[in-house]
Amino acid sequence: MPTMLMACFALLCALSQAACAASIDEQIDKYFAPFSDAFSKVVFFSINVGEAKVPLLILLLITASFICTFYLRGIGIWGFKYSIKQIFGRKQEFNESKNDKDGEVSSLGALATALSGTVGLGSIAGVAIAISVGGPGAMFWMCVGAVFAMALKFCEVTLALKYRRFNADGSVSGGPMFYIAHGLTRKGLRWLGQPMALLFAIMCVPGALGGGCMLQVNQATRQMISITGGENSFFEAHAWVFGLIVAILVGLTIVGGIKSIANVTSKIVPAMCGLYILSALIIIILNFQNIPNCFVTIVQQAFFPDAVTGGIIGTIVMSMRRSIQSNEAGSGSAPIAYAAVKTKEPVSQGFVSLIEPFFVTAVICSMTALVIVITGQYLHYQDGMTGVELTSSAFASVFSFFPFILAVVIVLFAISTIISWAYYGQKAWNYMFGEGFKRTKVYQIMFCCFIVIGSSMNLNSVVDFTDATMLAMALPNLTAIFILLKEIRSDLILYCKKHGIKSKLIEPWFRDDFQN
Repeated sequence: MPTMLMACFALLCALSQAACAASIDEQIDKYFAPFSDAFSKVVFFSINVGEAKVPLLILLLITASFICTFYLRGIGIWGFKYSIKQIFGRKQEFNESKNDKDGEVSSLGALATALSGTVGLGSIAGVAIAISVGGPGAMFWMCVGAVFAMALKFCEVTLALKYRRFNADGSVSGGPMFYIAHGLTRKGLRWLGQPMALLFAIMCVPGALGGGCMLQVNQATRQMISITGGENSFFEAHAWVFGLIVAILVGLTIVGGIKSIANVTSKIVPAMCGLYILSALIIIILNFQNIPNCFVTIVQQAFFPDAVTGGIIGTIVMSMRRSIQSNEAGSGSAPIAYAAVKTKEPVSQGFVSLIEPFFVTAVICSMTALVIVITGQYLHYQDGMTGVELTSSAFASVFSFFPFILAVVIVLFAISTIISWAYYGQKAWNYMFGEGFKRTKVYQIMFCCFIVIGSSMNLNSVVDFTDATMLAMALPNLTAIFILLKEIRSDLILYCKKHGIKSKLIEPWFRDDFQN
């Protein structure tokens, strides 16, 4: 019944939207654009770093990743092998609870859900933009940025599990809303924690509806149109039909909650990532003679970029920005999914989360970068080619049909991102309005309707606003992390002692703490 209701609402929305699409676009641009522009200017307020302009919040995210890395003594490096053991080891280094009362999903399920939310169009288009602006050397600095981002991800995920809440129906609610509110309250800062938790939730809902939903389905629709005939495509005149199909698929998934979402994403993520990596590897292997020159170019351009605005400083800052934005470390989105893991020890899932920034940036984004550089297509940025066009051109340079494979991957990336962000937005919605069945269904129906609307709308005004809301989520999240950072470190030390993670690897980093 709920699914039928969602489908009916989506269909009604689609029919009305199809009848007056131009009118809706015009009305949004007329009334919403001024507010969107003003809000975006505040959030994206930039300062000059060398000759490069960097949004202050992005600079704050980069700084936070550095601070967390140094304070936790490079946990992204020494803790990475433990995260691998947690997921793939025969004998799990960290005991995952088998008790349903300790959570809803497995570590792998939560990781798949988080990955599906971060491995999106930014891994394809965002990397191409980074290279077109910062040159091939951007790939090097993006990987460096991922190492620092791992520490930031560890902090927010650990906090998400430590301060999560178990509901009467057995479901779990967690994420920045809870550790901002309850964590700061324990520090005697309730006056700060409560409003900032609410601010995070307020920013998360439109971020989910816009950037996590409308933008994703809009770009997927454009790709579907391009591979089914372009201007002559059925979807060109009936884009809402594709949106309705996606809405039904997403609705069927999210109605089952995090267990259903984790079950779906644990299948979609390996499939779409495997297809993309395999395609990229084929291109790299077929251009094997260019591999040495490719890596020489990347390293050389990382330290001596050619004609890049801002020089090496501009390249580093822009690359770090794309790295942070691609893995979403510090934004507070992924911890909402991790909070549902079956475990009694928050730090254990903090270690698991180290895999996410590494995989998104060092694997998926690096594959995109290698394909663009090894085929020489990065030189085409001078022709105005950037984003998905640049990536697609690199794929097409080997086989003419590869852009079709890329289009399929993009659609899968978009759908998986929509599913994960539906859950993130739902939890923020529940934080504001309660966990009731009817309240949750209102959000789910609304979210599915926005999928249909986003498939055929002109999103110029919406994009800037949703980008701003998704970035603004980082402000209250980072505030809580800074305040609770000492607490995170203490929990990490206790966990290392308890599980014997010490001697050669750990004690040199935390010698004073182990002696106390």
